[in-house]
Amino acid sequence: MVAQEVTILPHAERMVCSTQNLAPSSNAAEDLVRITSNLQYLQTSGWYWGSISASEAREALLTMSEGTFLVRDSSHPQYMLALSVKTRHGPTSVRIEYNWGSFWLNSISPGVADVQSFPDVPSLIQHYTASGHTPRDGICPTTDSNSSPFATKDKGVLLRLRRPLLRPQAFPSLQHITRLTINRNTNCLDQLPLPKPLLGYLRSYPFHV
Repeated sequence: MVAQEVTILPHAERMVCSTQNLAPSSNAAEDLVRITSNLQYLQTSGWYWGSISASEAREALLTMSEGTFLVRDSSHPQYMLALSVKTRHGPTSVRIEYNWGSFWLNSISPGVADVQSFPDVPSLIQHYTASGHTPRDGICPTTDSNSSPFATKDKGVLLRLRRPLLRPQAFPSLQHITRLTINRNTNCLDQLPLPKPLLGYLRSYPFHV
């Protein structure tokens, strides 16, 4: 599988995110349902590390191969989550934004017409690790990142999402690993000769990451 590549740009004091093609504003009840569902997915994933700091994420990723990633709670009060990734310059972090019922990676690229948005974070991660997509998002690292300095102001760092770093305390069960394998090989669950309880289990985490 070819890993999706994203370019992250040097930090700017004011981060701008285009919202032209994002979903219409949702009400508080819908937001609560969406956020709760997303957190349930994350807690099932095995690569959500909760309330660790940027320094702790850096330490966990420091000796890992390029493209290893995890999702954690953001240390910035205006954001819920952050994506921490090992790049060729070392570990760095990207804020995950939420609004209008959608999640997306923080972007400051002036040449981006719109930002790819997703109904949940696993869908976002799956998109950027899957093959067959052409990334257009200019992604900036968060201010609480401890990544190595960028070589120049105008050059970005290539962000490759290749494999999740599983949290030791939340290592997935054999059933979950089997579910990921099934989801990776089919998108037609209704055609599988499985009893309804098993189909329900597969649908409760419809991702392959």
